[in-house]
Amino acid sequence: MKEIQLEVITPSKAAFSGMVYSVTLPGSLGNFQVLYNHAPILSALDIGIIKIVGVDNKEMVFATSGGTVEVLNNKVVVLAETFEKPEEIDRKRAEDAKKRAKERLAKKTDEIVDEMRAEMSLKRAINRLNLSEYK
Repeated sequence: MKEIQLEVITPSKAAFSGMVYSVTLPGSLGNFQVLYNHAPILSALDIGIIKIVGVDNKEMVFATSGGTVEVLNNKVVVLAETFEKPEEIDRKRAEDAKKRAKERLAKKTDEIVDEMRAEMSLKRAINRLNLSEYK
């Protein structure tokens, strides 16, 4: 199987760098997988799970809160808002965030911004909880 170079960068660090067989990303229109010789693409990422299959055929999973990805000449560069391993997830904190977001959404205020923020917070909390089950 042919390899691609993957770089994942967050605002705080270079989170991943290496050769991989594939990476599956949560695109804004749905998940998509990048393999060797993928067509060039620039895409927005949504909240979701990033799955990487390394050259040792080991699958790694990470939570992201969105970002962008560029694929060009068998190199994938992900600029991610967050990139968290399953063991980095604090389940209690994620459960608390999920509860708070649901409470804010139940109040039904007229402020669209608050509702959008609560929906995004709920989505991030659910994503983290889903990832934590990969442990």
